[in-house]
Amino acid sequence: MDGRIRRASDLALLPVRAHTLRMIGTCWWLGGLAPFEPLGLRRWAHMLGYGSHFVTKSRRYSTTLTALRTARAEHRAQQQLTALGLADRAAVTVGHWRYAGRGYSPEAALIAASVREGGGGHGT
Repeated sequence: MDGRIRRASDLALLPVRAHTLRMIGTCWWLGGLAPFEPLGLRRWAHMLGYGSHFVTKSRRYSTTLTALRTARAEHRAQQQLTALGLADRAAVTVGHWRYAGRGYSPEAALIAASVREGGGGHGT
């Protein structure tokens, strides 16, 4: 579930399986009872009542999220290379993106301006 549930009627629209819906509904119901209000179960019903980070972040006793992401990226890259029949070849995986700018290149801007002005007789 992506976001918080604001009203009980939101439960009917959740795209989840029946079992998950029952657990979310139970969190919502318990969160409305006075003894459980301090737990904030309604606030976190979409996370099944758990209001903290959903995976471990301990560097000492477990793996890190970075290590998990790296292992997954390497695994998926290998799967894709195998699917393309390139598993036996060296490949470079680029996993960093940066903003390169917005709008047209100077050449494309000239073409776009020409099109906006009606083409100027090009191609006739």
